[in-house]
Amino acid sequence: MNIIDKGDGTPVVVIPGIQGRWEWMKPAIEALAGSCRVITFSLADEPSSGGPLDENRGFDDYVDQVRDALDAAGLHKATICGVSYGGLIAAAFAARHPDRTSSIVLVSALSPAWKPDVRVRFYLRAPRVLAPLFMLASVRMYREIAAASDGVAAGVVAAVRLAWRCSTPMFSPYRMARRVRLLEAFDFAAAFSSTTASQTPALIITGEPTLDRVVPVSITHEYLRWWPGAPMTRPIDFAELVVPFALGADHERHAWRRVG
Repeated sequence: MNIIDKGDGTPVVVIPGIQGRWEWMKPAIEALAGSCRVITFSLADEPSSGGPLDENRGFDDYVDQVRDALDAAGLHKATICGVSYGGLIAAAFAARHPDRTSSIVLVSALSPAWKPDVRVRFYLRAPRVLAPLFMLASVRMYREIAAASDGVAAGVVAAVRLAWRCSTPMFSPYRMARRVRLLEAFDFAAAFSSTTASQTPALIITGEPTLDRVVPVSITHEYLRWWPGAPMTRPIDFAELVVPFALGADHERHAWRRVG
């Protein structure tokens, strides 16, 4: 398994979103690595991950990948941070392995109750054929990018940089669609039946309700039945929220924190 291991200090495992590539989060990874030891990877079925997905195990393979990353890094436990689709993986791991989860951070995370809406189901019908349309529709995210930047010009530059990062490496429409379908076979009710995970220190981070066009804030807020929440938009702000939380959770396991 290929893992990225950056920085020193309190360990934080970062799980990427449905596109599966850790490189899409590189600015946030670098910001975190300035204060923590960051472990990250591409999802198991990505060619660069070094670990093919077992179709018979499906979503379970992603959950086990977090355990494998901890083992490869020589760590018993860490703060587990999941972004978007990766939030589902992080939450399932925390429920299954609370003894290996120092704390959990869920960033604009899909909840176990999430179901594909009409737009998602449309793209699932022919992911490869509809990929150009999917990419064109991504302009809907510009308002959030602009709001996180200093002015219109800076927003345009940031959007171009983001588009470049997302195209090198390119995402796989087929693998993204498969990851959505894998959720149908995973029993989240059973995974969250234990109350042990709810005792894990937690931080929930969302975008602004009027700006986040990828994962609606209301979906991420469904985790509030287990854990508290907080907002974020920029990589540096992300690190400024996650770092002190991870450090604090290292010293006080049952600490709870709400930001904003």
